[in-house]
Amino acid sequence: MNNPNKSTKGDIAHSIVKGGIGAIPVVGALASEIFGLIVTPPLEKRRADWMNEVAEKLKELESKGQVDFNKLKDDEEFLDIVLQSTSYALKTSEKVKINSFKNALLNTAKGESPDKTKSQIFLTQIDKFTKWHIKILELIDNPRDWFERAGKAPPGYMMGSISSMIKDAFPELKLQDELVDIIWNDLENVGFHRTGSVKTTMSGDGVLSERTTEFGKEFLEFISNE
Repeated sequence: MNNPNKSTKGDIAHSIVKGGIGAIPVVGALASEIFGLIVTPPLEKRRADWMNEVAEKLKELESKGQVDFNKLKDDEEFLDIVLQSTSYALKTSEKVKINSFKNALLNTAKGESPDKTKSQIFLTQIDKFTKWHIKILELIDNPRDWFERAGKAPPGYMMGSISSMIKDAFPELKLQDELVDIIWNDLENVGFHRTGSVKTTMSGDGVLSERTTEFGKEFLEFISNE
């Protein structure tokens, strides 16, 4: 006979995420009517989608023996990451960023995260970044591999610039010189590359060289599901 008080593994995973979400402040009473009409329905859907997806992934990892729920529920560092990643994930609709937060949380659950300080810095950077920051960083980490995985031929430049390569990889940015410059400088300022100007002319091999620092590679590993 089934024990009605026995929690399933899915329930436990869901509770772990829900416990973190419950600590996020809710809207005040003064604005409740407006928020209830305009903001609350989509926000609640976003919250439910996040909780369900993370809980399912945690359950999947548990079934593979990669996480232990009994240890996770008492892991203060993991709870910190749940709270921080959940708060940030609910603030964005960009799938690239949401997946980055999710992967960071799951990697922490598996014990595959950097130290606590770096983890918190990396989550903050995802929050500050746009999807293009993340996409461009993934590109310059290993351009040749990126083009192969994307099913595209790498640019056959005799001479070129990293800016040109970025625009070949992402046609949406072809007329966005200022945006590419800002993103490039942002990535340099946080220590994810040390290349200098994105518009410097160099050899074709130079354009396709890896550009991320070790710090940048740690960030990418933290937000990756590979």
